[in-house]
Amino acid sequence: MPPVRTRGLGKPKNVKKTIGRLIAYMGKFKALWFVVFLCVIINSGASLIGTYLIKPAINNYIIPMTKAAMAGESIAPQMADFARLLIGVLVLFLVGVLASWCNQRLMLYISTNLLFNVRTDLFNKLEKLPIKFYDAHTHGELMSRFTNDTDTLREMMSQTIPQLLSSTLTVLGVVVMMIVLSPMLAILVLFTMFLIFQVIKMIGKKSANAFRANQKSVGELNGFIEEMIEGQKVIKVFNHEPKATADFAVLNENLRKAGTDAMTYGGVMGPVTNNLSHAQYAVVAIISSVFMILGQYKAGLLNWFTGALDIGTIAAFLQYTRSFSQPIGMMSQQANSVLNALAGAERIFAIIDEEEEIDEGKFTLVNAYEAKDNAGEMKLVQSFSKTGEWAWKDPADNSLKPMKGEVVFDHVTFGYRPEKTVLHDVCIHAKPGMKIALVGSTGSGKTTTINLLTRFYDVPEGNGTITYDGIPLNSISKDALRKSLGMVQQNTHLFTGTIRENIRYGNLDASDQQVYEAAKLANADHFIRHLENGYDTVITGDGASLSQGQRQLLAIARAAVANPPVLILDEATSSIDTRTEKQIEEGMDSLMKGRTSFVIAHRLSTVRNADEIIVLEHGNIIERGTHEELIAAKGRYYFLYTGNRISLDD
Repeated sequence: MPPVRTRGLGKPKNVKKTIGRLIAYMGKFKALWFVVFLCVIINSGASLIGTYLIKPAINNYIIPMTKAAMAGESIAPQMADFARLLIGVLVLFLVGVLASWCNQRLMLYISTNLLFNVRTDLFNKLEKLPIKFYDAHTHGELMSRFTNDTDTLREMMSQTIPQLLSSTLTVLGVVVMMIVLSPMLAILVLFTMFLIFQVIKMIGKKSANAFRANQKSVGELNGFIEEMIEGQKVIKVFNHEPKATADFAVLNENLRKAGTDAMTYGGVMGPVTNNLSHAQYAVVAIISSVFMILGQYKAGLLNWFTGALDIGTIAAFLQYTRSFSQPIGMMSQQANSVLNALAGAERIFAIIDEEEEIDEGKFTLVNAYEAKDNAGEMKLVQSFSKTGEWAWKDPADNSLKPMKGEVVFDHVTFGYRPEKTVLHDVCIHAKPGMKIALVGSTGSGKTTTINLLTRFYDVPEGNGTITYDGIPLNSISKDALRKSLGMVQQNTHLFTGTIRENIRYGNLDASDQQVYEAAKLANADHFIRHLENGYDTVITGDGASLSQGQRQLLAIARAAVANPPVLILDEATSSIDTRTEKQIEEGMDSLMKGRTSFVIAHRLSTVRNADEIIVLEHGNIIERGTHEELIAAKGRYYFLYTGNRISLDD
């Protein structure tokens, strides 16, 4: 059996590496980032200059006009200048608002396109991963990468990053302006901010771990829910609702705890930072007022260090202090969003970094009518009847080799894990046109044999070989190999679309007439034409409106329209009733006629006419022969077929 599925992808990768990967995605929008940065500078600059103008507004206008008014003097000249100053401040802030709006719009465009690229890369990667990857991960777990994890990235790109850029530039600008106003008070603010940062760092570390655990718990719960929804019939048949509920309760409780921890640390960060900033504001206000009241206006270096403190300077400085603490508080709050997004990004990149399906095969499948020989002339290869004009092309000399459909397993030993061997020294020789039946108990290695033939898994070097028309299987490109194989699986999967499109999935170039003929061959044409919209009936939910047998018939028709030289039927009739099975028996025989066929079946009545029946137990071939030969031998096959234990040597 394939490796057991696990929920979760383990610990996240290095955070620095993840940030570097995100920067690489951001780098595709360099011109827009320049405009965004310019808008942030304009917005922050407008705010900084507007705050600095508080000093001249108070010292040059408000205080003098107040004194003049109290003395009964005219304040008209100062009012005109003051009005011009206020209008200038208003224009300045309007420019800042416009820059902020442009910044938000551009970041929205960047974030949506960046996520488009991430989702594209993620989906393309999933299409290139080997089957063993899907055997080891639940569908719900993978779906969470496209939903929860990408959503956290969207929030970070559209909201968090713009705020962080603005806050960072504002903080830097405020520090410069505070030093200009009063170096002594600036040092005081920076010292208090250092203490605040230590608190933020401590909370942030715990918050990071909590958000990672929360994201992992979300993936585990999604995977469990997906499994339970798919298996509702099984759950109800075996009355396992209480067990399913209990298992869900455990995972839900884990998510509750992880979510509580994440939200607790996330919620604490903001209030703690805000309260500390209020305390900082009060300390700066008290100390600056004391210096001003005591008249600490010393000449020389001390005067430069403390600054010429007056009401206007203190007012502007306190506003800068508030402007300093507000972005710091915002940055601390946005840190939760960043940590959450990085945790999601790490999980996405963990999939993108997965090793792709390796294909060292060089032989390709070509149309012999369109291929050229070494002399450059068009050449038709005499090939097996069911392959038509198809041939293998040798990359070494561009020579063509007829496709016949001859498959040989030569002493193949294989295990999904090194410590557990599934197939032991298996030898099979399927000559062109032969029907090979694989029978045996569940877990005997039948499906594993097919997994090797399709190169879902490769045979390790030194563990035997598999050849196809005399060519080592791993020398044939996987695309070419799978194009030459038609497969009907036990668990049928239908895609959203019309019945016509689902059948044509086996050969996208098939004409409507070929689709109809394939459906007739599979005995599906009759029920399809009785549907309200016939072949244009839309299938949704994996064909939930159809019976299991009807879905299986469509899968058989899909294989028929592909017209492959080698056909694989993995319990293809397991979901079809006995009456329907008899109806399609002739069609199946017609489909397999002239083709090399591998049939896995528990219904042994369907393999009686096989050219060779191979009995597998625990990965070993224990019997082989025709139906009559194996019945006469009265061995394992005889017991499986008749249920009679007489002469059965266990």
